[in-house]
Amino acid sequence: MTKVVIVDEEGKICASVIHHTGAEHRRLANKVMEEALQQARQPFEALTFIVATGYGRIMVPFADRQITEITCHARGVFNSFPGVRLAIDIGGQDAKGLKINNGKLLDFAMSDKCAAGTGRYLEIIAKTLGLRLDELGSIALKSTRKVDISSTCTIFAQQEVVSRLSEGVPLEDVLAGVHDAIAGRVAGMVGRLKIEPDVVFTGGVAKNIGFVKALEEKLGCRVLIPEEPLISGAIGAAMLGKEIAMRALARGESVPRGERSLDEATFFIKGN
Repeated sequence: MTKVVIVDEEGKICASVIHHTGAEHRRLANKVMEEALQQARQPFEALTFIVATGYGRIMVPFADRQITEITCHARGVFNSFPGVRLAIDIGGQDAKGLKINNGKLLDFAMSDKCAAGTGRYLEIIAKTLGLRLDELGSIALKSTRKVDISSTCTIFAQQEVVSRLSEGVPLEDVLAGVHDAIAGRVAGMVGRLKIEPDVVFTGGVAKNIGFVKALEEKLGCRVLIPEEPLISGAIGAAMLGKEIAMRALARGESVPRGERSLDEATFFIKGN
């Protein structure tokens, strides 16, 4: 997913846009920025500072600075939940845990080598079963006896799920087992960071109510979820950009902009 968030000098969100990325990273960055500018009713020139983050940050030619997703997620989660001590983010490509104290990132743990602890795992299971991704959580909540899904490999887990169903195990019990298995891996990953409230859960998987329940059971505490869990990193990038610009202006300096590409700016302002 590609997201854009625009904030004003007070940190108020003026626009937020989310799109599926696809293959054309650079072109989509322009398209999503254009939509955000239209939503904010502002021209490109009104943007004081632009921060790019995430895996595709190097593909945003008009950014003034690139900041890692770890730093941006920590800042974005703190912006929504000032009492956060542990943040868990699970997206399509990775899962990460962030240890935060008073908005400062103290430590982190990350799993990005395998799909087993990510949203991609759930996407593959949903496709295997002919279900929509947003159906998995509600079906899993109907379970009365979840089964153990022991395979950590996504491919083998597919086979195990199909095998369990062929044995007559109810779908809801199988899906509850799938959610429990992923939650267990995530809880194990963040365990060394010391689990203590407030725990905040972000990323696309945070919209899965079945997984939220499984994660809370594994962590032994309630998790807090932002109103829109997909944009925490983008909010953090916007807030960091605002702070960089405001500090420069407070010192009487010019805002340290990067070399913005005028061709790219013209591209998305015209909407070509």
